[in-house]
Amino acid sequence: MSSTDKFLAQRIYFTLSALFICSLVVSNLIFQKFFYWYPFGDIEIFGTKLFEISVGIIPYPITFLVTDIISEIYGKKKANQVVTTGIFASVFSLGIIYTANLAPAIENSPVNDELFTKVFGQTALAVLASMIAYLAAQYIDIQVYHFWKRITKGKMLWVRNNFSTMTSQAVDTFSVLFLLCAFKILPWELFGKLFVSGFAFKVFIALLDTPFMYLAVYLFRKKFKLNVNEELFID
Repeated sequence: MSSTDKFLAQRIYFTLSALFICSLVVSNLIFQKFFYWYPFGDIEIFGTKLFEISVGIIPYPITFLVTDIISEIYGKKKANQVVTTGIFASVFSLGIIYTANLAPAIENSPVNDELFTKVFGQTALAVLASMIAYLAAQYIDIQVYHFWKRITKGKMLWVRNNFSTMTSQAVDTFSVLFLLCAFKILPWELFGKLFVSGFAFKVFIALLDTPFMYLAVYLFRKKFKLNVNEELFID
C-alpha cells in the first residue's frame, strides 16, 4: 500500500472512530427521554407497544455498524481499540458532567440547578450501567463477528454483520435495563416492555444497516484493492 493510501486509510479510521465516540457519548446523555416510533405506535407484541424506547437508542446502533466496518476492513485489534477509546470518552464525559453539576447556577441562568440535576443528575449511574453493558456487548459483537468471518472465510457478509449485532444487542439491552432497574433509575415493571421494544428496534436497525455495510466494504475494497477477507494494516 502506498504512503498516500495509508494516510487516507488512517484518516478514514480516525473519522469512523470519532463517529463511534460521538454516538456513544450522546446516547448516554439523552437516554432519559422516551418516545414511540410513530409509524409503529399502534403495533403491540406481548401487550407491549412496539418501539416504545429511549431516544438514547437512536445513535447507539451506529456504534455497532462502525465497529463492524472497522472489524471487516481494519481487523479485530483496531475494532477493540475503538471500543476501549469509547469507554475512556464516556468516563471523561461523566467527570465533566459531575463537575458541572457541582457548580452553582447564577440567579438568571436559563437552566437552574434543579433542572440541570433532573436532566443530568442520574447520568453517573446511567453511564456506569451503560458502560458495563456496552463493554460486554461490544466485545461480544467483535468476537462473534470474527467467528463468523472465519467460518464463512470472508464471504456472506450479511451473516456476520447481522448475527454479531443481534447477539450483542440482546446482551446490551438486557444488561443495561437490568442495571438501570437495579440502580432504581427505572422501575422493574418497565423491564420487560423496554427490553422487547429496545431489542426489536435494534434488530430492525441491524437489518436496515446491512446495505450500508455492503456499500462501505465495496468502496473500501475498490479503493484499496482488497481481496475478500483481506484487511488493511495501519499503525
